[in-house]
Amino acid sequence: MKSSSFKTRCSYVIMGLGQFLYGQRIKGLMYMGILALYLWYLITAGIGDMRGFFTLGEVEADPWLGTAGDDSVIMMLRGILSFLILAAVIIFYLANVKDIKVTERLVGDGKPLPSFYRSLLSFVDKKFYVVALFFPVIGVLIFNVLPIIFMILIAFTNYGGNIVPPKLIDWTGVDNFIQIFSLSGIKGTFFKILGWNIVWAVSATLINYFGGLFLALLLNKRCVKGKALWRAFPIIAYAVPGFITLLGFKFMFSYGGPINYYLKAMGESSIGFLDIDAGWKARIIGLLVNAWISIPTSMLLATGILSNMNNELYEAAALDGAGRWKQFTRLTLPFVVFSTTPTLITSFVGNFNNFGVFYFLRGGLYLDDYFLASDTDLLINWLYNLSIDNNYYGIGAAVSLIIFIITSAISLTAYVNSSAFKKEDTFR
Repeated sequence: MKSSSFKTRCSYVIMGLGQFLYGQRIKGLMYMGILALYLWYLITAGIGDMRGFFTLGEVEADPWLGTAGDDSVIMMLRGILSFLILAAVIIFYLANVKDIKVTERLVGDGKPLPSFYRSLLSFVDKKFYVVALFFPVIGVLIFNVLPIIFMILIAFTNYGGNIVPPKLIDWTGVDNFIQIFSLSGIKGTFFKILGWNIVWAVSATLINYFGGLFLALLLNKRCVKGKALWRAFPIIAYAVPGFITLLGFKFMFSYGGPINYYLKAMGESSIGFLDIDAGWKARIIGLLVNAWISIPTSMLLATGILSNMNNELYEAAALDGAGRWKQFTRLTLPFVVFSTTPTLITSFVGNFNNFGVFYFLRGGLYLDDYFLASDTDLLINWLYNLSIDNNYYGIGAAVSLIIFIITSAISLTAYVNSSAFKKEDTFR
């Protein structure tokens, strides 16, 4: 501030005023217009929206008396939007400061100031990505970032149960997380589901990955006839919508399905494969059904990668006395894992949050030892039961935040310690 000229300092106080005084009137008016619009927004709604974000309402609505009260959810959303707008204005302000410093330096060096048209062309040329991504970023902020921030903040409120609009919602800090880790029913359910969720994610990922790799290796054998026909079967299974496949398997394993029909025809008793006391039978069926849906994707991916393998490596390994198993573990598997590490991590996260499998196979079952869940539910299914079916939105949002932390930590740790990250040039 002290080393700047008076005109430059004007832009520090009123955005765009310095540019206007230096003769860059269009640019200065644009910056001042942004400031004027923001001040108008603050006066008309912005200050109230920011205040409402912290209070979440003061007047409770009463439909019987016709009292129009505050809607805490809407106030939270508008408050988040007001802070996003503030962040955008701060970015414009910093751009204004950077621009006025450049202008001051040009004037000090005795150089002519570029016209608005030339400045615009120069900006588009140097910062084309900013121009191209401006409106998409605005859309992402409104339709992606805003809902994510809202979901995170709901975890720190008492929203849910009997406290839903028109009742007022309050900030409760980390109370929802304390309930998850302290209340016996919720705590026991959380840790049982978390343990099963990790077992499920690891098992499903390994089964799908190595199942697809095994099929790809098998179909790459020269002795296999009709490869196109054999590849078509998994692709057809993949092409069928997943929920239709799941509903079909649910019928097959039901009491009235074909499996129990033939069991009874052989004089055996019906088996409750997916019944309330099915236990590990239902879990194993879920793994197998998920494999039926997911293995074709892994097979297609592995087939494309194996086609790029250098056959001379196998010939050299055979001359050195390496058998087929050693060739697989030392050549094929490292190459495939290196190439598919990001996909493998994505598959793990997808399996960790695989909502559909047990929702369509066994959704709606609640066991006595679980709080609004069954022994096959994953955390994502429990989140659905809590928030959508039973209105525990605050606890559900806290569970979703925990899911995000767990999957992010595992994904980043696995990727950073993988050969795809540490040895990027190995297979080049």
